[in-house]
Amino acid sequence: MNAADRFRAAVHNKDLTALDELFTEDIRLYSPVKFTPFEGKPMVLGLFGVLLRTFEDFRYVGDYTGTARTSTDGTSAASAVLLFRARVGDKEIHGIDLLHFADDGRIKEFTVMVRPQSAVHALGEAVLAGLVEDGLAPAPAGR
Repeated sequence: MNAADRFRAAVHNKDLTALDELFTEDIRLYSPVKFTPFEGKPMVLGLFGVLLRTFEDFRYVGDYTGTARTSTDGTSAASAVLLFRARVGDKEIHGIDLLHFADDGRIKEFTVMVRPQSAVHALGEAVLAGLVEDGLAPAPAGR
């Protein structure tokens, strides 16, 4: 089983311990709702904890593998694109997870893209609430 398959299984099983083993210490996660990446294993694992309880009916529906130039270091790296479908509240989400792998096979960079815009907005609000609840982000001003 390759790293993309192990990642898919960990997400399916909501297994944060397995995800911890798959991420490099300096992993970066680029989100559709935040311009700057989430950086470092503790923050990315915390984000996954929120995501795993936010998404409903999450399922991977396809995959592609190859290589891509990463934004972390500009080098070409083994990569996988995992297509998914899910819901957040009443919003259906279509998305992709773009994984870039380090030489040791662990995930060093992760980019999430979702559509439509209304789903991005719903996801952003739900994730921010979860991050605040878990103490990983400050509460927005005025709340």
